[in-house]
Amino acid sequence: MKWQDRQRSSNVRKGSKANSGFGGSPRRSGPIFIPRGGKGGLGSIIFILIIMFLLKGISGIGSDINNTNNQNMDNPKQYQNQSTDQANARDTLEDFLSVVLKDTEDVWHAKFEEMNAEYVEPTMVLFEESTRSACGVASSDMGPFYCPIDESIYIDVDFYRQLKNQFGAGGDFAFAYVLAHEVGHHVQNQLGILDKTSKLRQTLPTKEYNKYSVAQELQADYFGGLFAFYVEQKGYLDPGDIEEAMDAAASIGDDRIQEMSGRNVNVDTFTHGSSSQRKEAFDLGYKYHDINNSMVFFENIN
Repeated sequence: MKWQDRQRSSNVRKGSKANSGFGGSPRRSGPIFIPRGGKGGLGSIIFILIIMFLLKGISGIGSDINNTNNQNMDNPKQYQNQSTDQANARDTLEDFLSVVLKDTEDVWHAKFEEMNAEYVEPTMVLFEESTRSACGVASSDMGPFYCPIDESIYIDVDFYRQLKNQFGAGGDFAFAYVLAHEVGHHVQNQLGILDKTSKLRQTLPTKEYNKYSVAQELQADYFGGLFAFYVEQKGYLDPGDIEEAMDAAASIGDDRIQEMSGRNVNVDTFTHGSSSQRKEAFDLGYKYHDINNSMVFFENIN
């Protein structure tokens, strides 16, 4: 993706490190942040279930980091150089996401203007290891997520490495897709979709609600494809970028996650959609690039 020397978003802030674990937050429930008052719910948070599930079932990247650091302690100069390189890489990724966020702002302002509505820009909170959100404590282990209470997206850019090494989805536009999906949840929040699905979560059995959770996540994938269409029209994409995003969408399907963890695939437990569904949803957004067609995921529920 062509992003250097382009405008950054002004809606970015650094999150201060949380003092302790998941304690002290009145707006959470276990490892999944569920805001009180019925707002948000499972469908408003992308990747949290996936990342928590995968990190429990498969050796995470954390052990590799620890081994590398211990080895480099025998060579302080090498360790210092590595630390500097890691800091520079983090800064580059944060700059990249800031440019992508600005692109999403431009796209969604234009789409909301078509509906004679005003798009309210979300905030992106960049943090390392952990920080506090209005939905509870954000942890790197949970992956990127959107909090509807403070209308903010929380990302530790180290997820880029997890996306590449654990999910096999490399490339800068794969990471751009992640942010575009999170912004998609913000769009759903503004359209009132998160409120509706959250109310259903309180009344439907889990198996039935999961269908709406999947629809919500697929719609956010669709919005990611919509975003990709418009940034491509502006000449910002490189050859292969669309494929990177589609591969990323497919790499985090519920069926693939269950297979990677050694479990049998169980469609009734899907909350985000299968690999083929997620890839198809992104492709549909790229093809139709409008909001009305995105409602097909809810219309197909039976």
